Amino acid sequence: MLQLAFVRENKERTIAGLNKRNFKDAEEVVDNLLAIDLKRRETQSELDQKLAEANALAKEIGGLMKAGKKEEAESIKQKTADLKVDSKQLEDNLKILETAMHEMLVTIPNLPNEIVPSGRSAEDNLEVYKHGEIPVLPEGSQPHWDLIKKYDIIDFDLGNKVSGAGFPFYKGKGAKIQRALINFFLNEAEKAGYMEVQTPIVINAASGFGTGQLPDKEGQMYHATADDLYLIPTAEVPITNMYRDVILSENELPVKNVGYTPCFRREAGSWGAHVRGLNRLHQFDKVEIVQVRKPEESYQALDEMVEHVKGLLEKLELPYRILRLCGGDMGFTSALTYDFEVYSAAQERWLEVSSVSNFETYQANRLKLRYKVDGKTQLLHTLNGSALALPRILASILENNQTADGIKVPKVLQAFCGFEMIA
Repeated sequence: MLQLAFVRENKERTIAGLNKRNFKDAEEVVDNLLAIDLKRRETQSELDQKLAEANALAKEIGGLMKAGKKEEAESIKQKTADLKVDSKQLEDNLKILETAMHEMLVTIPNLPNEIVPSGRSAEDNLEVYKHGEIPVLPEGSQPHWDLIKKYDIIDFDLGNKVSGAGFPFYKGKGAKIQRALINFFLNEAEKAGYMEVQTPIVINAASGFGTGQLPDKEGQMYHATADDLYLIPTAEVPITNMYRDVILSENELPVKNVGYTPCFRREAGSWGAHVRGLNRLHQFDKVEIVQVRKPEESYQALDEMVEHVKGLLEKLELPYRILRLCGGDMGFTSALTYDFEVYSAAQERWLEVSSVSNFETYQANRLKLRYKVDGKTQLLHTLNGSALALPRILASILENNQTADGIKVPKVLQAFCGFEMIA
């Protein structure tokens, strides 16, 4: 959530940032927000004056009563009674204004960093890096949805019977390579200084609000209505919410956490031929890295996280590229996002496998996540990244490494899964 004081002091910058995001009626929304804020501050000032006047009169009453001036005391009592009525009305008005202001603030996305390119869709994202050679597959090569049936390692039909579409069963070597990927990602994160945490996979509404899933993405999350809990869309949510309503000391920084969780997304309205097989699921596994940093360190941390994900993909020997997302394609809470895409040789297309983002103070303001510096509290910056999401990584491994004899397992995974070939 944007800080109101920042919007007030940087109105034109705020409008320009929202326009880069193609946020509808940016100037009107900001003007309305600031008008409510002005009215709120005026109401607060008037209330403070009324309360101060009532307190001063209350002190006079005691003195007048002691001096035997009962009539004057009664007259002042009536004034204080009138002031109480006025104060109550002002308090009610103040609550209405504060609620309206909060409801507006939570609908306004984060402002993009100055290096975010302009644009409206994924077509306008900027490629900033590319690595690896596009593999040339042998004749008769197949996409992963055919390979998983050929080698009987993932069963979508069984998942559909037990749960529904988008909930696959991983079997035999399919299950083992999943576990190998998870362990590999966690081990690499530990080497990079991240502390592993195992989190709940359901969250309450306060946690959803803290990281920005609510009220923006409730339609994309599975909601257990009886208990008002949500299945997590990513480990980012519970990990970052570990620090909700927390004031950290400088010696507790930086915070670096990693966690593996299953993730759940309804993906309403997103089905089609381009999302076959593992390309889009309702339930999938992901390892997430999260950092909490001082503001002056957060963009260096973002660069470190990008390098970490690059290292994972290079060790998996997958060709990949990095995109800097444009204003129109960024997530609601992000100030700057880099997407990683791997090339799927059988599908002949790039598949997104990671987003690494800096949220600056946007999440921290919702979370009330701060640290003490020079005796004062200051908002921290939060960052996270997929390191990595498994389904499309596995799809690319299966497709890019297929041979006439079977599918080669990347060398870095062989010690984790115990085999070199899926055949």
